[in-house]
Amino acid sequence: MPKSAGDEPGLLSRLGELRVVLELGAMLPSLPALMRAPRGDGHAVLVLPGMLASDGSTLVLRRYLQALGYQVHPWKLGTNWGPSQEIRSGVRQRFRELADRYQRRVSIVGWSLGGIYAREIAREAPALVRQVITLASPFAAGYRSDGSIDAALAERLRPAPPVPCTAIYSKTDGIVPWAACLEEKGPQTENIEVQATHIGMGVNPLVLWAVADRLAQPEGDWRPFDRSGFHAIFY
Repeated sequence: MPKSAGDEPGLLSRLGELRVVLELGAMLPSLPALMRAPRGDGHAVLVLPGMLASDGSTLVLRRYLQALGYQVHPWKLGTNWGPSQEIRSGVRQRFRELADRYQRRVSIVGWSLGGIYAREIAREAPALVRQVITLASPFAAGYRSDGSIDAALAERLRPAPPVPCTAIYSKTDGIVPWAACLEEKGPQTENIEVQATHIGMGVNPLVLWAVADRLAQPEGDWRPFDRSGFHAIFY
């Protein structure tokens, strides 16, 4: 278990990423249950991929949310090579485009580095963001684009933006330190632990259900994830 936000996963955790095969295999038998997830008002959702990934990596997640009735959009910026000026301006422009199109707040789901982008958008334009959901996003680690760790950057990124924020994380994450993926306790923040790999977050049935549950909340009436009932078994 990581002792601090900066502790990297060990070898066994990294090898555990091979469990993504099991997560993929669980998708089909889980579909009937997943389609019974809470449904919201069909608002717009922007989905951002992780480092070295593209919109193809978020396809299953986006298709699932579309099936639940949401207006789901990819980021359309190709491969996420890291926080370059081009990427920063591109993701801001993409978000503004959707906010202008729908004339209402947009939810943002970001996977890994994509979640860090999502939180920064919400920090800059909280009036336009309905909520942020991060999937294994190490915003408290302070990673720089070259892979080094910057304590000052970590301190800037750690506080949550002034919108409802849900951090979904796994203690068996083999890519990033799970402790760096946790939101600080606050009236609009929460953390949901799942049994998942880092690279399987976008296809893991428990992650998909949690994302759907969070998106289904009425606008302006955000409440923490309800862990009673069958949720207590899985989360």
